Amino acid sequence: MKKTYSIEVDCANCANKMEEATKKTPGVKDAVVNFMTLKMNVEFDEGADEKSVMKEVLKNCKKVEDDCEIFL
Repeated sequence: MKKTYSIEVDCANCANKMEEATKKTPGVKDAVVNFMTLKMNVEFDEGADEKSVMKEVLKNCKKVEDDCEIFL
């Protein structure tokens, strides 16, 4: 399953780091963060619980930029 989320991130470099952090999160098959549109596209592993995976994604992204937001 693929979903798109609105995000709040301050710079393109942080967006790239957030993308990498998201890709490393268990339950995420693939992810793309677009700084220009402030969107995050996430493809989940088969059978993954989207809500719990996104909570972990947010935690990992906050390690990159502590004031980032992902609007679920």
